[in-house]
Amino acid sequence: MMQPQIILLKEGTDTSQGKPQLISNINACQIISEAVRTTLGPRGMDKLIVDGRGKALISNDGATILKELDIVHPAAKTLVDIAKSQDAEVGDGTTSVVLLAAEFLKQAKPFVEDSVHPQIIVKSYRKAVNKAVARIKEISVPVKKDDPIELRQLLERCASTSLSSKLVAGQKEYFSKMVVDAVMALDVLLPLDMIGIKKVQGGALEDSQLIIGVAFKKTFSYAGFEMQPKTYSNLKIALLNIELELKSERENAEIRLDNVEEYQAVVDAEWNILYEKLQKLHESGAKVILSKLPIGDIATQWFADRDMFCAGRVVDEDMKRTQKACGGSIISTVQNMNDSVLGRCDKFEEIQVGKERYNILTGCKQAKTCTLILRGGAEQFIEETERSLHDAIMITRRAMKNDSVVAGGGAIEMELSRYLRDYSRTIAGKEQLLIAAIARALEVIPRQLCDNAGFDATNILNKLRQKHATGGMWYGVDITNEDIADNFQATVWEPAVVKINALTAACEAACLILSVDETIKNPKSDAGGQPGAGRGRGRPMR
Repeated sequence: MMQPQIILLKEGTDTSQGKPQLISNINACQIISEAVRTTLGPRGMDKLIVDGRGKALISNDGATILKELDIVHPAAKTLVDIAKSQDAEVGDGTTSVVLLAAEFLKQAKPFVEDSVHPQIIVKSYRKAVNKAVARIKEISVPVKKDDPIELRQLLERCASTSLSSKLVAGQKEYFSKMVVDAVMALDVLLPLDMIGIKKVQGGALEDSQLIIGVAFKKTFSYAGFEMQPKTYSNLKIALLNIELELKSERENAEIRLDNVEEYQAVVDAEWNILYEKLQKLHESGAKVILSKLPIGDIATQWFADRDMFCAGRVVDEDMKRTQKACGGSIISTVQNMNDSVLGRCDKFEEIQVGKERYNILTGCKQAKTCTLILRGGAEQFIEETERSLHDAIMITRRAMKNDSVVAGGGAIEMELSRYLRDYSRTIAGKEQLLIAAIARALEVIPRQLCDNAGFDATNILNKLRQKHATGGMWYGVDITNEDIADNFQATVWEPAVVKINALTAACEAACLILSVDETIKNPKSDAGGQPGAGRGRGRPMR
């Protein structure tokens, strides 16, 4: 007797499951890795991405590229997520983490096709990565934090390694010093929001400068502004959330007056309210008045007559940084103002940067902060410089917090590959093959570095395998001489935490994708959960 067909899901639901589904997910991840593969390393190429509005973006940062691509494949989105998490956690190594995850999946593909159960692959992968992470911790080189000169050299080398694969690689010496100065100017907790980055078009990259203090662009100003002094020493700052200008009357307001004197009293009252606010600010002893809201022409002129400086419509982010750095608080009323609500700093000045003017507060009393003012020709170039410096700043912060380093340039990956290959031979069964597959997958980083630089990858990888087998632990790809070199001696250093994070994130993503065997797509299910349309008046019956 024929069994009746049982329908569980709505009509139009797309389900795919089993081995073909897994292979399809692995292939999707391969395509994602192809998008960022060529951006790896010092000789990596850049990508030009144009969005729907026609805005161009040039970048070789893996996380930025994947964020800009509108990826819809559910499994491939996992790789975008791990690139984002690597960017948020350590700032660099976003391309490496995507390549590793894709390569882990690529190595798993023949096993899946040969009907090895995905859970066996997942278990072996986790075991191999745990071994690799333990090996990194074992061989990473700790740095003496108590020696400030040695610590500074370490940080500069880590920042320089991060910048060497970016668009600003030609100026990496200059920028690595700037980045280390910026990070070392911060408090013990190294808060990222206390480093401001401002961009000014024009000039050369070397015209970029670091200001140990708060710097923000001169705001819109009224007549009388040029009469205000532009330099103060040892001053108090008032931070306001108050509008200091005459309000225009409401159009629908109505005032009934009998004579001219009454009208004059109404006008005078409005002026007196404004003048009273200005007088209170003057009496508080503040020399610099910053406000989130507009400061009108009358107030500007009034302050100029009393040798005070004012700036209205200051950006919220700059205002908060000024408050954290100089102390005080952002106030909404001028009543009962005292010294506790005013900020303090050693020096205030206004300087010209390119065609822009910048207000600069240095010697802040409360917290340590700094601002990078970046220069450059094209807008896209400055934006890419900002992203590059962000990565270098994150790496420097990580290196200060976690004081052990490993050699970059594919050296650590080759050492882990050798270690796992040797370890796999001590295990019987399928695990031996799977751990050896992870060992092969780790070679993708040095191979891609060679491919991107136009070298013969097979030849260089053979040399590296021979060196690592004979105890040359830190040998990696030497990009400048098309050969191999001891990258620890060549000061190509990276914080060990970057590699640990990349390996664990790549393994988690690969295991997640391998453990999915069915995708159910239901196009008809309404995400908003709105009720179906009723048969309203005039709507025909079906």
